[in-house]
Amino acid sequence: MNKVVTYLLVGMLLLFLVLIRAFENVLFYDPYLTFFENDFLYMDSPRREIAKLVVFTTIRFVLNSVISLGILYLFFKDKSIIKFSILIYAVSYVLLLIPFLYFVINPRQEDYYLFFNIRRFLIQPILLLLLLPAFYYHRLKR
Repeated sequence: MNKVVTYLLVGMLLLFLVLIRAFENVLFYDPYLTFFENDFLYMDSPRREIAKLVVFTTIRFVLNSVISLGILYLFFKDKSIIKFSILIYAVSYVLLLIPFLYFVINPRQEDYYLFFNIRRFLIQPILLLLLLPAFYYHRLKR
């Protein structure tokens, strides 16, 4: 694949990530979006539908993951990296969803900051920001 086409595709996928973030209020059910924009350390947890919240958080995680996997593939063109990344994303989802559910079901003000950060890993492509330099460094060392 031509480098120009690769860069255009990476740019398009990055734009998709930006659009997911820009239209998060419209696309996803998440009462915590406005909650964490305010002074949440001194507020009560918002009313929420737990099943609906988990479904929409999962959809958002999957969308971000698929786009991130596409970016990783375009950068490295290595299927073993993609297979390993899928494993990382799957394990991360399970390991992050457990405390996410705990904090949603048992909201306590002293746990809001930790919940905020766990939720951030689920709804934003932070894993891409970790995996991209890690695989690049790994490739340099090989």
